[in-house]
Amino acid sequence: MNRQEKVIYLIRHCEAKGQEPEAALTNNGLMQAKELAQFFLDKPINCIISSPYTRALNSIKPLAEQLGRTIQVDDRLSERILCKAPNENWLEMLKATFADLELTYEGGESSKDAMNRGIHVIKEYLQKDAEHIAIVTHGNLMSLILHSFDQRFGFNEWRQLTNPDVYKLTVLGHSVYVERIWEA
Repeated sequence: MNRQEKVIYLIRHCEAKGQEPEAALTNNGLMQAKELAQFFLDKPINCIISSPYTRALNSIKPLAEQLGRTIQVDDRLSERILCKAPNENWLEMLKATFADLELTYEGGESSKDAMNRGIHVIKEYLQKDAEHIAIVTHGNLMSLILHSFDQRFGFNEWRQLTNPDVYKLTVLGHSVYVERIWEA
């Protein structure tokens, strides 16, 4: 591997029972976490970073145990809060935030702010020695991070994400190449 090349595996958590931070994985999600660990067997992961949400941690736990690696928890990888109160029109609200990255709803976070915190995590870890980094997060934040590297990635692409999902970001100097590598 070229010394300047780094690989980030951006991972969406496995199937969960809910959206709250403590939501556990479903039985299917627990099986998916084992499949995810198998998927990464031939990839030399040096570092694992995860959202503090239970579903993200439990999605990557089998891989961490398999590799004997510690999971580094980073609050900046938490799911984006769209708005303070539940709203039955949340899907249309979310779609609007892909069209206007600065749009903010009461008690929520704009797409731009969420994207920036996710990108800061990536930039920070690119400065470290690890060459193959696994980052576990949530669908909305993942799609915003991907959008920052490929502006064609938007609301419709977010809707096509699976649980789990994996995108490989190959970083060569100042260029980032994005590729979906998970086959659902």
